Amino acid sequence: MMRRMPAAQMNTESFPRLSARTRRFTLGAPREVAVVDEGDRVLFLRSGGGTDPVTCLWELDLRGEAVERLIADPDRLLGGAEDDVPPAERRRRERAREQAGGVTAYATSADATVIVFALAGRLWVATAEGVRELPAEPGVTDPHPDPTGRRIAYSSGGSLCVVDVDGGNGRRLAEPDGAEVSWGLAEFVAAEEMGRSRGFWWAPDGESLAVARVDAAGVTLLHIADPAHPERPAAQHRYPAAGTPNAKVSLHVVGLDGARIEVDRDNVRFPYLAGVLWSAHGLVATVQARDQRTLRYLRADPSTGETEPVRADDTDTAWVDLVAGVPGFVGGTFVRTADVDDTRRLMYDDRAVSDVGLQVHAVLSVDDDGVLFTGSTEPVESHVYLADPAGAVCRLTDTAGVHTAARAGRIVAITSADLDTPGCTTRVLREGAPLATIANHAAVAPIEPRVTMLRAGTRELRTAVLWPTGYRRGSGRLPVLLDPYGGPHAQRVRAARSAYLASQWLADQGFAVVVADGRGTPGRGAAWDRAVAGDLATPALEDQVDALHAVAERYVDLDLERVAIRGWSFGGYLAALAVLRRPDVFHAAVAGAPVTEWRLYDTHYTERYLGDPAESAANYERSSLLPLAPDLGRPLMLIHGMADDNVVVAHTLALSGALLAAGRPHRVLPLSGISHMTPQEVIAENLLRLELAFFAETLGSLDPATG
Repeated sequence: MMRRMPAAQMNTESFPRLSARTRRFTLGAPREVAVVDEGDRVLFLRSGGGTDPVTCLWELDLRGEAVERLIADPDRLLGGAEDDVPPAERRRRERAREQAGGVTAYATSADATVIVFALAGRLWVATAEGVRELPAEPGVTDPHPDPTGRRIAYSSGGSLCVVDVDGGNGRRLAEPDGAEVSWGLAEFVAAEEMGRSRGFWWAPDGESLAVARVDAAGVTLLHIADPAHPERPAAQHRYPAAGTPNAKVSLHVVGLDGARIEVDRDNVRFPYLAGVLWSAHGLVATVQARDQRTLRYLRADPSTGETEPVRADDTDTAWVDLVAGVPGFVGGTFVRTADVDDTRRLMYDDRAVSDVGLQVHAVLSVDDDGVLFTGSTEPVESHVYLADPAGAVCRLTDTAGVHTAARAGRIVAITSADLDTPGCTTRVLREGAPLATIANHAAVAPIEPRVTMLRAGTRELRTAVLWPTGYRRGSGRLPVLLDPYGGPHAQRVRAARSAYLASQWLADQGFAVVVADGRGTPGRGAAWDRAVAGDLATPALEDQVDALHAVAERYVDLDLERVAIRGWSFGGYLAALAVLRRPDVFHAAVAGAPVTEWRLYDTHYTERYLGDPAESAANYERSSLLPLAPDLGRPLMLIHGMADDNVVVAHTLALSGALLAAGRPHRVLPLSGISHMTPQEVIAENLLRLELAFFAETLGSLDPATG
């Protein structure tokens, strides 16, 4: 089962190749950890080694001496590689940024005696008797057993299907009733932007389901072709660009006999189905207005479809954020989050139970024993907290770093990363006492990040500075490379070693690398988040400039006459923006998969920050790169995957066309067959090398560290 690269071979690999082969050193690490069976078992996914992309399902049995047990190995089950991944499953993995194969997701019954997963479009179930395949429709995606463990529902070809756990009585409960209709699948913006990857939810008694019906007929149809293979037909993709129609999503209660009742939720005023919770406390749908300024929680009567608000709407003059893991119930207490006193706080009904200044990041679990959540008072860290049923909050992690967890009963599994330790560590504890550590088989990067963490400038921008290995500060002046993401909903400056591996390798080629999180990045409160409302360009770029200058004031080593910037996705947008708007500061840029014209990006993300383009055209103009094309006077390389269905290649082509029309030289590197991710080994390796060569050419010679 162990599919590891020999250690001797790993030691001879270059960092770019090894980073690509290991999927940035994530393969072989435990993930998707769940504590089940009232704390007697821990389930998790893990591949066999640091270069093994085939993920297996594992169990840590805590009944007696803690023992790891392999539940499902895809190679054994399939007798070889997972060659046939259905299109719906490929799309799910792309939306989840899944870089591995094999068992990439699983679901359990309430007592975890039944575990199900999809593999090669087929349906598999694991019970005490072992693992077996069940008869199912082709193209199985996202299977879930009912809470009682008697039946399994899954999606296939846009239909919602169900089969008994013994393999009998398989049938379709809902079939497409239109050419672009699907049942039980999340539409694009739900999976990409809302954090809702599911499209159906079982009733607690297992006798019915809440199911999303998606009609995408009105959504713009894109044709994404591969010019390197003109003999292949273009892939069709429904993509709702800003200001254009979204898919129509309705929620239905579907019985095991196929009977349907639509849930009343005012689909016109609240077109976004943000989430569904069906528990012992009832069926609750979370819906959101298109302008995202109003969020409503609706309690539905499954027998009639009639609804009533659980509480008053959550509203905000800018937008109401969707937070993972809520809503939920602790007993009869409604649990959510709200921005109060410039702090994202945990709420029991209308009472804030977490302190001012403690920013809640995500809710990990909610049950009658309390709420497990992550948060921090310092944005570079993330700690695990437990709120008991009365609302008393205690912190479970006490070391600096980035932590997350899973919990059941008295058992908690905490996964931790920090700046000093390679990879991550997953410890299992009972009431704070250690029981076991889940083995981590991830490869260890052959470089050690040298990170200086600081707060830069008057806005105390969280910033990381990386120096070449062996470099003694004050011994010379180094060209500078900014390596940001810099946009909403993502942080680059984290107290975790793995966040800086590529940045350190770039530093070792002769750079001082600066990574900064500016306004709009999460973890610093609503006012900080909303500083980018109406303008995604100016605050983000100003903060990168301010961080650079603040670091240069502290360290004379930075050569401000040779400053480059690189980035991907929003970071790519920011990199291109930097050389277009501030050529006095930035001398070269590599922009990967950049958004260049926000009217081309999707509705839910873009309209949250810039509004409806028909009503807020000025916001789109000030945030677009296209009008800046005549101003380019610095070297710019644009990189884009031709198969990208998130930031489509039209973004790069539009900017390239505008630059050509303005007579501005630039470079375009198209990646044939590559999506928004670049997990392919050769591509991922050579991209780093090509970026480095571009910077060496445009900034002058670099002096790689030899220490």
